[in-house]
Amino acid sequence: MKVTVDEDKCCGAGQCVLIAPEVFDQREDDGIVILLDAEPSERLHVPIREATSVCPAAAIVLSETA
Repeated sequence: MKVTVDEDKCCGAGQCVLIAPEVFDQREDDGIVILLDAEPSERLHVPIREATSVCPAAAIVLSETA
């Protein structure tokens, strides 16, 4: 799995950080998402999919890799 984020779309809701803090963080000044791990281990795939589905701005994009 490869994770990308669109900082321009991010509204700073922070749901991704609450669900998958190993993969996402937020900038202190404006709350915009920071991607910590673009290719996370398989154990994190379920929470990352959940974070992607609840993102109100659809700022997280997943690509499944073989």
